[in-house]
Amino acid sequence: MNLRDNLRRLLVRVYTRRVEGHLDHDQVPKHIGVIVDGNRRWAKAAGSTTAQGHRAGADKIEEFLGWCSETDVEVVTLWLLSTDNVNRPPEELAPLLEIIENVVTSLAADGRWRVHHVGNLDLLPGQLQTQLKEAEEATAHVTGGILVNVAIGYGGRQEIADAVRSMMLDAHEKGASLEELAENVDIDLIGKHLYTSDQPDPDLVIRTSGEQRLSGFMLWQTAHSEYYFCEVFWPAFRKVDFLRALRDYAARHRRYGG
Repeated sequence: MNLRDNLRRLLVRVYTRRVEGHLDHDQVPKHIGVIVDGNRRWAKAAGSTTAQGHRAGADKIEEFLGWCSETDVEVVTLWLLSTDNVNRPPEELAPLLEIIENVVTSLAADGRWRVHHVGNLDLLPGQLQTQLKEAEEATAHVTGGILVNVAIGYGGRQEIADAVRSMMLDAHEKGASLEELAENVDIDLIGKHLYTSDQPDPDLVIRTSGEQRLSGFMLWQTAHSEYYFCEVFWPAFRKVDFLRALRDYAARHRRYGG
């Protein structure tokens, strides 16, 4: 590492402390959603394999959650595997699933966070289904830490379809007629059947890698969310990038549709 690199690192550390020192914790979002993007492109730029890119992205997760803890964020939703990703070629999907399994196991073993799966379990291999259920059970007692939603086998349209299906089955089990269900359907009722029922909607959604689209992320819950698009690939996402997102969020005037 040469003098220029050392100087750059020093300046970034100084700037990070400055941004952090001016952060108003009363303006910090309580729920942050993250579209974890750019692992493959980071790997390509670094001359690494796709699997190495996914591992680098996985290594970033606990560091990111640490930053969230320091700034009093209460809920984090990490989109790790979409319903579209499930259809990737087996030679790419198999190592990715193994990496995700390791992430889930590590989060559950940490002891600081409560883990909750959001997504369609039926789309996932049996071993991963079991690990997700065990992670939820093992961390159900955790209080005071961040609630970490791991979005695996997740798609926004899939979630809404699953919510409607769950709502209809629930009404049927209670003996309600189709007419009674139609009369009672409203936004709140559908919300109770989402993967994130009883949770606050995301205040801020961060997407890394420079892509400026949501790709179906939490379609229902993000109606009034703020969005922050960051050029950095997820494995290279730094604390200063996170703090900039919080600073940008704090400077906005949320209208909630008004």
